[in-house]
This record gives sequence, C-alpha cells and structure tokens, in this order.
Amino acid sequence: MANRAVINADRSIGRIDRNIYGHFAEHLGRCIYEGIWVGEDSDIPNTQGIRNDVLQALQGLNIPVLRWPGGCFADEYHWKDGIGPRETRKRMINTHWGGVVENNHFGTHEFLLLCELLGCEPYINGNVGSGTVQEMQEWVEYMTFDGESPMAALRAAGGREKPWKVSYFGVGNENWGCGGNMRPEYYADEYRRYQTYVRNYGDNKIFRIACGASDFNYDWTEVLMREAAKHMDGLTLHYYTIPLEWSAKGSATDFDAKVWFETLRKALVMDDLVAKHKTIMDKYDPAKRISLIVDEWGTWYDVEPGTNPGFLFQQNTMRDALVAAATLHIFHKHSDRVRMANIAQTVNVLQAVVLTEGGKMTLTPTYHVFEMFKVHHDAELLDLAFEAAPYTVDGISIPQTSVSASRAKDGSLHISLCNLSHDQEATLSFELRGLAADAAPIRGTLLQGDALSAHNTVDQPDRVRTVPFDGAVRQEDGTIQATLPAASVAVLRIG
Repeated sequence: MANRAVINADRSIGRIDRNIYGHFAEHLGRCIYEGIWVGEDSDIPNTQGIRNDVLQALQGLNIPVLRWPGGCFADEYHWKDGIGPRETRKRMINTHWGGVVENNHFGTHEFLLLCELLGCEPYINGNVGSGTVQEMQEWVEYMTFDGESPMAALRAAGGREKPWKVSYFGVGNENWGCGGNMRPEYYADEYRRYQTYVRNYGDNKIFRIACGASDFNYDWTEVLMREAAKHMDGLTLHYYTIPLEWSAKGSATDFDAKVWFETLRKALVMDDLVAKHKTIMDKYDPAKRISLIVDEWGTWYDVEPGTNPGFLFQQNTMRDALVAAATLHIFHKHSDRVRMANIAQTVNVLQAVVLTEGGKMTLTPTYHVFEMFKVHHDAELLDLAFEAAPYTVDGISIPQTSVSASRAKDGSLHISLCNLSHDQEATLSFELRGLAADAAPIRGTLLQGDALSAHNTVDQPDRVRTVPFDGAVRQEDGTIQATLPAASVAVLRIG
C-alpha cells in the first residue's frame, strides 16, 4: 500500500490554534532553577535573572503560551511566598520532586517577566489541593486588578504599579491524584466554588480551566461536563507516552527497534483518547464552546543514570522528535476542540526542548520539530484525505506516515510529514486540488539523525539538526512526490 493523499488546498476545515504549541514549566528538577532562572548575580549571562541563552532559544519558537508553576507543585504552592524581596522569601521543601529546598526566588513577578520577554500568554495554575478560595482570589486580584485594593497595593509595593494581562487560569491540577485524591463529584463542586472567585477585573478576561482527566478516565470528563460545564472555558487532559511500564519506563537513549515501535504506537493512542473525550464533551457542549486542553503530554522514560530520580531528567532523541510531530498532527486533526496543549516540559525535564549543563545549552530534536512547525501557528487547516502504508513489527501495525497541511496568512501552503518507520524510507504522493502546484516553488526542511538514538549534547550540539529537503521532492501535473528517509520529519512549503 502506498502513502498517498489528496489535499484540497482551497478548502479550510478550521484553524490550528497557535496555543496547541504551548509549553509547561514546573518547579521540578532543573527546569526553573538552573534551566530558566540563574539569578542576577550569576556568571551565566542573564536578563534580570533569566538566563539569556535559554531565553533566546525559546524566543526562536514563538512560544504562544507557557504554563506555570505546576503540575503537582501547583497544589502545594502558596504564591505569597514568592513575592517581595528575594532575600526574605520563605524557603520550602519541594516534597513532590526530589525533596530539594526551594528559595522562592522565581515567583509571580519573575514568571510574568519571562512571559513578557517571550511575548507569550501566561497560563497560571492555582492551588486547590492545599490552598484556599481566598488565596486564589487574592492571587488573581494581585495580578490583574487596576484600582485601589489591598492586593493592588501589595503589587505596587513589590515594584509593579500596572497590572498584568493574565488570560488563562487553571483551577487546580490533577485533583484526582497529587492535587487532593478527589472524586470527580467532589472536585466538580470545589471547582464551581473556587472559579466563582477567579474574577475578571477591568478589561482582563480570564479563561477558566477545570482539571480534567488522566488518560482513559472518561468518567471524570462525564461528571465534570455534567456538573460544571457552564462554569468552565476549558477542560484539561493529561497523557504521557511511556514505552514500557510505570515502574520501568525504559531508557531514553538505549532502546531497540521494538521499543522504538512501541513508543510510537503508544504516542498514536492520543488520537483515540482525544476522540473519546471529545465525544463526551460534545454531549454536553455541542457548540464546542469549551476547549479540550492537553496541558501535559510527551514522552516519559527512566531518568538518566546518576541523576536525582525526582528531577525527571532524560535525554531527547529522534524518537522524541517523531512523537512530538505525530502528536501535533493529532492535535491539528482535532482542532475543533483541542485549542491548547502544553508539552512537558520546557527545560531539563521529561521531553524538553532545551537542555542545560552549567553555563552551556543545547537544543533537542523536539526543539527542532517545534521550530519547523511554527508555520502551522494560527494557520487554516486544509481538508486532507490520507492513506498510509502499514508499519509492522511483530505482527502489530501502525501507519508508517503522518501528514498535516495548512495555509498560512500569506497564502503559502505547508505540508508536514513524518516517517515513523525505523528502517524503511517512505515515498509520499500528494494530489493537490485547488492550487496550481506546478507554478509554485517548493522548498523543504528535513530533520533526521544518524541513528535512532541520535541526540544532541552540550559537547555535540548539532548532531541532530535541520537541513534543506529539496532534492527528494518532485512535482508533475498537480502531484507532488516526496521520498522521506526512515525515522525523519519534514516540512514542505509551497508558494
């Protein structure tokens, strides 16, 4: 069976929300401290404490939205501990992640500064598990109220007279687990109560996000939609791609073709998972007003040998690049409901886009996928019929290839491609309708490693990088053919 598609270039079926390309930065391991924040007195070049090399790398992705402070950390985080003079801020033990001491030097002001420097929207997760309604109410007031009030005065005393714009606010995180081990009925009532006090001040309109399900917990989605739909703008979903078992997830770099295949097979489960949660949401919200927000996703392996097991530091290979690309295609497909996603996590944790080691930094293969796919931000999703050849290992098959197409505001057409096979190239044939393809130039970018486990390090930062992809693409009579190497990702631009 061939890999072939018909792309109706003149028929849009929706918009790919740029927020699908969001990120997640939790107080976990070396994500915040060392990864993003080094402090103003550091020898590492920084802007008001935020390290410049990481900042510049993240600016290169046009990150649309950044989630903080957690994760599990969010439901034990008390925001007032992270404001005021840094030398007097309370210190705390991060009980979830490694038992290390947090000095709270990176708090509300520092995070919102980071968002301003990145030009992205902040997505803040409030504390339901161990916090109070008053605490959450006061945090929103502190950040967004432009007038006379105790929290506005406290903000001004901390050096910020003008309020921030905060569009996205999550009312709790994983409240079925680390956020309180709640039943869905109980959390639905708590959500209704807490969100009442997440107020809109002035022109700042908050998009209220309820804690949704983990993986296949469809009952949680059912109860939340039934009991609290009218009070929410978004409902979350968490799903991690774990090749083996929770207790022994497998190595990030030492794996064979069978584990490669199993990782990608499990990544593609996201399609069915999202479809089923969407079906439940459609029952209560047929107009699709409420967004499904996949605010934790990505690969999860055993930590790198010799590192703190609570820091969740793992390397990042071409396998992760394929997971990222195929997953983003799934989000495109479901863009009628999926309007935000946040890969876990931004720096030094799980499927990071950036890794640091002291004063050095490197970009991961996943970074390059996000950079290549920037062309899809807010683009029109094009109608596409696609038939993929099977990719089979030990009698189990998944599609060999994954494809998505969009039209940018400037009229150019972009087709992103993945070849999931570990050892077979793929020839893809595209029939373009509604576009005079022969008259439009085609340019391409390819991401490919020299091995399945190929990855970048601070000493070898360019082992996996993008290269031009033009010679293996040809067009004739309205048809484009591209020969994609095994285990690779490509983006074609037409026009």
